[in-house]
Amino acid sequence: MENKLPTSDQNFVESLIPQRFPFVMVNSISDYSENKLVSGFEIKEENIFVHNGVFQASGLVEHQAQSVALHTGYKYYLLGKEAPTGYIGAIKTFETTSLPKVGDVLETEVIILSEIMGVTLVDIFTKLNGEVIANSQMKTVVK
Repeated sequence: MENKLPTSDQNFVESLIPQRFPFVMVNSISDYSENKLVSGFEIKEENIFVHNGVFQASGLVEHQAQSVALHTGYKYYLLGKEAPTGYIGAIKTFETTSLPKVGDVLETEVIILSEIMGVTLVDIFTKLNGEVIANSQMKTVVK
């Protein structure tokens, strides 16, 4: 398959993850390699994780997990295969310094630390206007 990056084609991005509206928390990919992905997400008022104009921490966790799924989905796309379903296996750490608001655009970097037998360990950093506002380490499992 051809490299389609960077892209903010919502239909293409959604084809790479198992989630569907209203539970989609990623809408762009700007960079991909075997060990890294950079995703983006614009927060809209109708998002299910927005409360009083603020995107909640649970939404940040879901956005980060979907960014990992996006890495897997794009890898499978390049191989000409259908993206597998995955799950959060464990969240070792999650920390946020501030919560974004409606209209903010998140940029999230996923760094693959290891990938063994369908289990992926990642470090994730979410930025708003160039500053890290959330970071985590989690394990995801491919079904």
